[in-house]
Order: sequence, then structure tokens, then C-alpha cells
Amino acid sequence: MLVRERMTQNPITVAPDLSVPEALRLMRDKKVRRFPVVDHHGKLVGIVSDKDLLQAGPSAATTLAIWEITELLSKLKVSEVMSREVITVQDDTPLEEAARIMADGRIGGLLVMRGDKLVGLITETDLFKSLLELLGGRRPGVRITVATPGGKGELAAITNAIFSAGGNIVGLAAREIEAGAETHWEVTFKVQDVTVEALSAALKPVTRAILDARQA
Repeated sequence: MLVRERMTQNPITVAPDLSVPEALRLMRDKKVRRFPVVDHHGKLVGIVSDKDLLQAGPSAATTLAIWEITELLSKLKVSEVMSREVITVQDDTPLEEAARIMADGRIGGLLVMRGDKLVGLITETDLFKSLLELLGGRRPGVRITVATPGGKGELAAITNAIFSAGGNIVGLAAREIEAGAETHWEVTFKVQDVTVEALSAALKPVTRAILDARQA
């Protein structure tokens, strides 16, 4: 799965000379949390978030009168509060690589480029939706998590056992677990057309342990 398959295409952009109150009003109207900032030549020059805009106002300890604050904010431009160092990815970046960049950088969204052209925006919400699909979160069935050493052919043995029990896999996710010098894998399946009891019985001989099994 690539970023271009999950991103929001053609995101709403703002100009650097837009006032902070206008940008905040537009953000609330469009129900988004960040805007790419592009100049009048269409070049990407920054990104501004709701946090940037909200923190642009004076602190609670200010001695300014309310009319002075309003006048001050009306003169403040997006270019003065935006982030100029923008982290971007290309639209053919694997989704997991975008997720790694966001997690490592503790950022909630990435601007997506095709060459030097802005074509999209991918956010943590898009990643959550992808995870939901991978795990079959919207499909009814049996959710079962098993532990396996992770050797060659072990996943094939597990999926064959599910098939032999009459099950149909509609969701799958795996993660590596390190416990001291030993490593094993935890694999979660969402399976339809089989009961919890039948699936558990089928997988017990081909796994190290069944960690969780439930109707979901």
C-alpha cells in the first residue's frame, strides 16, 4: 500500500500573507487541523497547524485591551507563525515508511509530493483507517492472536490450518516480540465462517500459544 492510495488529494492550501484570524476561521469551517502554505507561484513554503494559529495570540497575562489584541492579530500573517521546515514524502512512498517518519518525528501529518508538486496530505487518521482495514475491524468474525517462533513456513502452516477448519481470513497483522535473546511473533487474524472453538482447536497444534480468541 502506497501513500497515494490513502492520502487526501489536492489539500486546501493558504497563502503566506493570509491573516491568522482568517486562516483559523477557514480551518474551522473546513474541519481540518493543518494547511500547506504555498506562495503565489504555487511553491510550497511551509505548513501551519491549528496549534500554530491558536498559540499566535497574546498570553493570558497580557495587559493589552481586547480591541488592541484584535488589531494585533488582524495584522499577524500566516508566514509569521508557520513552520518553514516541512517534512514531505513522495506519493509512491510505502505507507509503513510514512508511518515510521510520523512516529519517529512525533508529527500528525505529512505533505505529499509528486516531484516538486504538492499533490496530497496524509495524516495519522489515514493511518488509523488503514490499520482498521488491515485488521478487518469492520468485518464480523473471530479475532484470534497466536504466538509463533516465526520460522520459515510457520505462517503457511497456520493459514492452512485456518483453511482446513473452514475459515476465511479477512484481516491479518503481525509484530515481532523481543524478549531477551529470544524473538517470537504475535500474529492476529480476523476469520469468518468458523467458530471460536473450532478455530482455536485447529491452531493449537501449529502455534506456540493462543494468546486471545473472541467473537468480534
